[in-house]
Amino acid sequence: MADLKPSSDISFVEIFLCSAFASCFAEFCTIPLDTAKVRLQLQRKTFASEGVSLPKYRGLLGTVATIAREEGLAALWKGITAGLHRQFIYGGLRIGLYEPVKSFLVGSDFVGDIPLYQKILAALLTGAMAIVIANPTDLVKVRLQAEGKLPAGVPGRYAGALNAYFTIVRQEGLGALWTGLGPNIARNAIINAAELASYDQVKQTVLQIPGFTDGAFTHVLAGLGAGFFAVCIGSPIDVVKSRMMGDSSYKNTVDCFIKTLKNEGIFAFYKGFLPNFGRLGSWNVVMFLTLEQVKKTVTGQAYYD
Repeated sequence: MADLKPSSDISFVEIFLCSAFASCFAEFCTIPLDTAKVRLQLQRKTFASEGVSLPKYRGLLGTVATIAREEGLAALWKGITAGLHRQFIYGGLRIGLYEPVKSFLVGSDFVGDIPLYQKILAALLTGAMAIVIANPTDLVKVRLQAEGKLPAGVPGRYAGALNAYFTIVRQEGLGALWTGLGPNIARNAIINAAELASYDQVKQTVLQIPGFTDGAFTHVLAGLGAGFFAVCIGSPIDVVKSRMMGDSSYKNTVDCFIKTLKNEGIFAFYKGFLPNFGRLGSWNVVMFLTLEQVKKTVTGQAYYD
């Protein structure tokens, strides 16, 4: 994530609104891939008398095609309302708080280039703080995405995002909205930091290649690099988070991790890797490009290295 221009030129409200809009736009464009990712992560091995049965969902395009064929195209956007809730809060806060937190860590009298480890620490903190507030929206989004096609006449668990919030509180208690908070904090803090470091590094490396400029194509490459690095690090945590939010039978994070490892092996933690990368890589590209254009429109400023 490129550094912001001085905070005196850009207010927190402007940064929050610009990043919230960019995050919501990226969410709308890429949520079909996220829905496929969640279905793949929640899919478990099933055993028949002859052995292991074939999984229902196979690969990114296969999962998207299966959902669209069995449930309709609209099913690929299941959870979009909660997803937009999440991105408005989480996306706005993690970027809006990044500069103030980074300045706090180095001190108001600091002069010069901020060390990379301070940037990573700031991103870890802002990712964690933002998701603590946004966790209920993440839970509802996963619950809605996890629900597949139901038999005729059988109603879904939730009528929509708002109904899901109230139903979860009524049936499971207010604290249930923060189910999976532990792995979610770890996931979002780590991915936020991974995106920060890798985006800066990939962008810096690309700009050293003759003919490349600080334009849209460079931002696309840097966004894809940030998404790939973030998925490599965050996939195991993401799988545990999705399973805990989609299935209330797990006692805690450790229980979910152990049961998944014991029953399905280490590769279960990288289920949905390709759709996860396709989703997170494309999400970063759309978000950063949109963010820079929106900031130019609203403030006349842009990100720079």
